[in-house]
Amino acid sequence: MKVWIDGRVVDGSEARVPVADHGLLYGDGVFEGIRIYGRSVFRLEDHLQRFAASAKSIALELPGGIEAVREIVLETARAFDADEAYVRLIATRGEGGLDIDPTPCSKPRLICIVDRIAIYPEQKRLAGVDLLTSSWRRPPADVLDPRVKSLNYLNNVMATFEARQRGGDEALLLNAAGTIAETAVTNIFAVRDGDLLTPPSTDGALEGITRATVLEIAASLGIPARAQSLGRFDLFAADEAFLTGSGAALVPVRSLDGRPIGAAGPGPVYEQIRSVFIETAAGRGTPF
Repeated sequence: MKVWIDGRVVDGSEARVPVADHGLLYGDGVFEGIRIYGRSVFRLEDHLQRFAASAKSIALELPGGIEAVREIVLETARAFDADEAYVRLIATRGEGGLDIDPTPCSKPRLICIVDRIAIYPEQKRLAGVDLLTSSWRRPPADVLDPRVKSLNYLNNVMATFEARQRGGDEALLLNAAGTIAETAVTNIFAVRDGDLLTPPSTDGALEGITRATVLEIAASLGIPARAQSLGRFDLFAADEAFLTGSGAALVPVRSLDGRPIGAAGPGPVYEQIRSVFIETAAGRGTPF
């Protein structure tokens, strides 16, 4: 692991964050997960724009702006020096008092981590993951807009903890209305009658970069694809389903709550899209 922090790149074991940082004390900050494919940072500019939008939405100024952040990501990627890796970009409010008031935090802190990641075991990535519907609901936008990649991820953590305790691989999160938002760490797609469907951001789904890429690939292949509200019924009735995310990439779904989805594994639409994704991912990145 390599970490850019306080102006330099260090080994992960050397990186330190002060205990008074409001990112640690209150989850006051934002993050971005990015993939490296073929020694290129995948869709870096799109990730930077989303990172900046998340920061702006919570009135957090990025030190040096997007230009500085871009160089930090590339510098850390060069230091890690791997063809494939995962980037975690973080901006915190910085150091302040023990009270919750963010206004005394005068110096936001940038952190960039580059390391390898494996959200699911390789066997699960090939055969498909098992989803369990979580009792934890996705907070509505008037609590915390899902388009903000906030450091406050306790909702997702507890949903994941519940799923793992119950023997599942991933938690399916519903919103207050009972429709599907996403999983704890990924967007979700379902194929029904040849149409590729994914929940809209208005239902609590993150506007994922990998999700957007899959929709673009589907359009190029002539596969009808759109954002549409989905319920658990739509997954049970689906021909196939799969997950997408920067950390997970593309992963098929085998079951939901113990019931198989489609043929209980990778489906033809998934395989077609995944093949194009693998072939084109490095070409859509920023070399370092």
